[in-house]
Amino acid sequence: MISKWFELKNEAISLRKKGLAIRYIENKLGIPRSTLSGWFKNIKLSEEQQQKLTEDWKNGLTTARKKAATWHIEDGNRRRKIIRQEVESFTSNIKIGKEMGELILATFYLAEGGKTEDSFAIANSNPEILLGIVSLLRKVFIIDESKFRCALHLRKDQDENKAKEFWSTILGVPKTQFIKTQFDKRTIKKTYEHYKGVCVLIYYDMALQRRILYLGEEVLKIINNKRD
Repeated sequence: MISKWFELKNEAISLRKKGLAIRYIENKLGIPRSTLSGWFKNIKLSEEQQQKLTEDWKNGLTTARKKAATWHIEDGNRRRKIIRQEVESFTSNIKIGKEMGELILATFYLAEGGKTEDSFAIANSNPEILLGIVSLLRKVFIIDESKFRCALHLRKDQDENKAKEFWSTILGVPKTQFIKTQFDKRTIKKTYEHYKGVCVLIYYDMALQRRILYLGEEVLKIINNKRD
């Protein structure tokens, strides 16, 4: 193998004198860089050749970074797709009955709901979350729709009527059951179009709220192994 490399020595030296990079010559001729470095130690490249090698190196580095970034994005997308498929498969046969519905409600309420024992109240800016909560309430309990109220917390540049229309349509609560809207006067930058403010969903039933609240506390005891 070494004798074969020496047969290519003159070609390697000729390529180097043309200003080609050691990496290029290494890949083209299959000769180890350590061997090439020894052959090239007395070869002096012109300033123009050195500048071109530097520019090529920088361009190569930029290209490599772009390829790496693209690979990471594509790899992340592949991983997300696999996880989503696994989750969809896992949940495909799940049916939410009364017991599971109450447990899910209790979990949400434990994290985000009001803890004062007067009414069921929970706030969020994510329409899908509040829709899920109100859907569970209607599914699990016998609901008196007239007991629902909604209170909006908006930025000062938001249109109150449009926001009420949006949340009313999403939650199925009439606009006549929306109470006074609160505006954040500290608003400086323009509000993004997709942001619809924070909606507080209220249901005036102390017994229902207590049940959900106490159920959440019991779930925590089970999780933390503190149940008697």
